[in-house]
Amino acid sequence: MVDVLTSCEAPRPSRTGAPTPTLWLTGARVALDARTAVRADLLIEGGRIREITPTWDRARDGNSVDLSGYLLLPGLINAHDHLEFNLFPRLGRGPYANFEEWARDIYRPELPPAREHLRVPKSVRLWWGGLKNLLCGVTTVCHHNMYDPEVFTEEFPVRVLRRYAWAHSIRMEKDLRAVARAVPADSPFLIHLGEGTDEASRNEIFELDRLGGLDARTVVIHGVGLDRAGHALPEARGGALVWCPSSNVFTLGRTLDRSTLLGHRRVAIGSDSALTAEGDLLDEIRFAREKVGVTPDEVFNAVTLGAAEVLRLADGEGSLACGAVADVIAVPDSGESPETALAKSSFCEIEWVTVGGRPRLLSPRLAGRWTPSRAGEFSRLRIEGVERLLDAPVSRLLEQTREHLPTGLHLAGKRVES
Repeated sequence: MVDVLTSCEAPRPSRTGAPTPTLWLTGARVALDARTAVRADLLIEGGRIREITPTWDRARDGNSVDLSGYLLLPGLINAHDHLEFNLFPRLGRGPYANFEEWARDIYRPELPPAREHLRVPKSVRLWWGGLKNLLCGVTTVCHHNMYDPEVFTEEFPVRVLRRYAWAHSIRMEKDLRAVARAVPADSPFLIHLGEGTDEASRNEIFELDRLGGLDARTVVIHGVGLDRAGHALPEARGGALVWCPSSNVFTLGRTLDRSTLLGHRRVAIGSDSALTAEGDLLDEIRFAREKVGVTPDEVFNAVTLGAAEVLRLADGEGSLACGAVADVIAVPDSGESPETALAKSSFCEIEWVTVGGRPRLLSPRLAGRWTPSRAGEFSRLRIEGVERLLDAPVSRLLEQTREHLPTGLHLAGKRVES
């Protein structure tokens, strides 16, 4: 414990964009790991955590925010999302034998509700997907589609994974062997696989292996249809798994059980999109806890350090440690362990978020504590009766969205009121 409360020699520059001003987060309990939190002040400098030091009795000089009564957790990592589909309602009436059956059933772009939602510009829909993640404390998200540098700029509300290779699935990739050969050695290779309960889904893992696409870089997304041998194979090759439980149950009628998950050394949780999932990443955590019985420490790891390992993140994402990129969220402190606090949280409890040291979300309650207060520079968004101040062009997004969805706007199933 003595070594944790310390300062760094010099912070490395952040990879999240331009340097951010120095900022003290004071008076809170700081999560050191899933089970341990200590009362400390946290100094952010250059987009990284510069110091974690004992709380003083007087206010820190300079730019600071008093977070007394709060627990600081590492920003969450959402290992799988389709950002452009989070304004959509859930579509489909499963269970289906595989994702192709689901896709054929729901693909009606000429009919409502898809018609109206697809008229919303894709860049706007991507922004709403980013805000969905920010509102629930996600600071890094893996978007399963092409990286869009024109949208995912420094102004985008969360960090979007940039270094990765991907294929939609074995059935929809024309030349998977060529894709697999081109994967850089230091990048994850993401692929939907075993997204079904039929024989074809069960055998996909063996087909991927035959094509040379299964090794330590491979990240299997879903894996519901794999049998025991199918799950053992990526584990033997050093691969990883991303689990989206509520999405699986909605489309396929089942998901992985806890014993299967424990058979994988590297597991992350993804929210998937609103087309199939119950809500945001915190909703997914609740579903995993209540419906599957995973433990608080298991879900904590699967959205922090475990997820960072799966996605090969190397800047300290998923931790609050000296020198790590400053991704920090604050929730009201009830005195519980970090893992328990996270497991009980919904988006309503997320009252402060910094991404790479830049404050991106705060509650009205914390707006008055920020010295000097910059709350006036933020935009207000009210969702399901909860008001948040966001570093985002909310008015413009609402205007461009309501032009096509005049009867109501829902973000990952939650009603947007302003």
